[in-house]
Amino acid sequence: MHPARLVKMGIARTHQVVRPFRALTVIENVRLAVHFGRGKVAAAQSAQERAMEVLHQVSLDTKANALASSLCLGEQKRLEVARAVATGADLLLLDEICGGLNTTETRAMLTLVQSIRDRGATIMYVEHDMKAVMSVCDHITVLDFGQKLAEGKPEEIQNNDAVIKAYLGKPTLGSGPSA
Repeated sequence: MHPARLVKMGIARTHQVVRPFRALTVIENVRLAVHFGRGKVAAAQSAQERAMEVLHQVSLDTKANALASSLCLGEQKRLEVARAVATGADLLLLDEICGGLNTTETRAMLTLVQSIRDRGATIMYVEHDMKAVMSVCDHITVLDFGQKLAEGKPEEIQNNDAVIKAYLGKPTLGSGPSA
């Protein structure tokens, strides 16, 4: 489906490689998402006010008038999230949202993702950082070369022999040569 139709259905996504409108300001990027999103801005609230509200949620309100191109990677990732949230989506698809972030930025991003989830959005999160996945996900599906390897709660996945072998390279109990 065309992305605009998906947004109108309540589905928005972020990109692994950030894609802001670099020549626009941060608030202009988010205001576009508000304008083309599915939710109508309340009569008492302008698109500008809604954009600032979202920028505050992602801790970019102080950068509202900066060009998107001037943001560091962590800020551009938060701008990606802000644009997705500003569409009014019920389902957010987050693609490697922590990729390239340092430990502090990752922690802040995971806190942001949890707060968005706690506000009622459903989040589908693609990520290779297993600590990040375990800290925010209620249910995990693990793929290995496009095939489903395991599915379950974080605790189940964390202790799954096939997942451990595929992602950590450790042999499972009973496999390989015996000692």
